[in-house]
Amino acid sequence: MTEGKRILVVEDEFIVAAMLCDTLEDEGMVPLGPIGRVDEGLAFIASETFDAAVLDWNLSGESGEALAHALAEKGIPFIIATGYGAVDAPFADRPILGKPYVARTLIEKLSGLVS
Repeated sequence: MTEGKRILVVEDEFIVAAMLCDTLEDEGMVPLGPIGRVDEGLAFIASETFDAAVLDWNLSGESGEALAHALAEKGIPFIIATGYGAVDAPFADRPILGKPYVARTLIEKLSGLVS
């Protein structure tokens, strides 16, 4: 059940982030963010509690890998959002959400992480 789950949204494109947050809210989840920069994301991950994250892998040309490490260290499940189709090790086994987002696919993947 995803109702009330707090989901960190890490996405640097405002319109994409807004649509993602709307989709989460429509499903009863609580979107946190959006956060569009690696340094902001690291600070948020270190200081807040939440259930899962959707992590854009390319944040204004900077890799989201540092954020993925921080999430993994805290044991927070996450989906990697990318238009490239895949990411390299050590995160190649994480759920991938292709861009452009398909709302139903996003919800299915998140449900698998937080249920």
